[in-house]
Amino acid sequence: MTARGRFPGHTSRFAVTISRDRAVVEDAQRLRYRVFGEELGARLASGGRAIDEDEFDRHCDHLVVRDVLSSRAVGTYRILPAESARAMGGYYTEREFDLGRLAPLRPRMAEVGRTCVDPASRSGAVMLLMWSALAKYMVDSGHRHLIGCASIGLGGGARGAASVFRRLAADGMGPEEHRVFPRIPLPLDRHETGVQAGVPPLVKGYLGLGAWVCGEPAWDRDFDCADVPMLLADSPGLFAATRC
Repeated sequence: MTARGRFPGHTSRFAVTISRDRAVVEDAQRLRYRVFGEELGARLASGGRAIDEDEFDRHCDHLVVRDVLSSRAVGTYRILPAESARAMGGYYTEREFDLGRLAPLRPRMAEVGRTCVDPASRSGAVMLLMWSALAKYMVDSGHRHLIGCASIGLGGGARGAASVFRRLAADGMGPEEHRVFPRIPLPLDRHETGVQAGVPPLVKGYLGLGAWVCGEPAWDRDFDCADVPMLLADSPGLFAATRC
């Protein structure tokens, strides 16, 4: 699916594009490199170029928010629709989790990933605009379920990530029939601690839209983070965003 132009929440300062156009994709990849590679120090297979690129990119729709004044990409989401996941033989998330229990959802399940916002644009407006455009994409494309991961940095060690997950789990996990399982689990049992860590804004946002935490976190070695699996299944919160 390719969509351009105005979306709910489009402002005079920012414009949204969802496309597979090469120029749009490269803008997204350059922003991802700046955030994940330069800011967060992730190990990226960039081939010496200042972009973050992998084999999933050509099968995805790329949501890019651009600052109208500078023409600079300031936010991006990578969206893998169900039909592209079938062509790829699975979702990117399956590299980290066993999604076997989500088989009934697959025909209408899209995946999001590589979410990032430029440091100078993290006031919240760009993220709200991205969610609004994503909600419209889901409705227009006929998808009803959304899978993805929210990352918790491990810069200060795994104790903070373990603490965040325990707080999320205490508030209630998703239903057992939608549970997924990490391939490389974060060793929660080694991090019994009273450390208090803040819940990342992306996790809060997903929960606010009605998402479930649907499994224990996986350890992402390349990005040095704990990935928490999130699932929006027929979420009224997400689809209501199209009317904002």
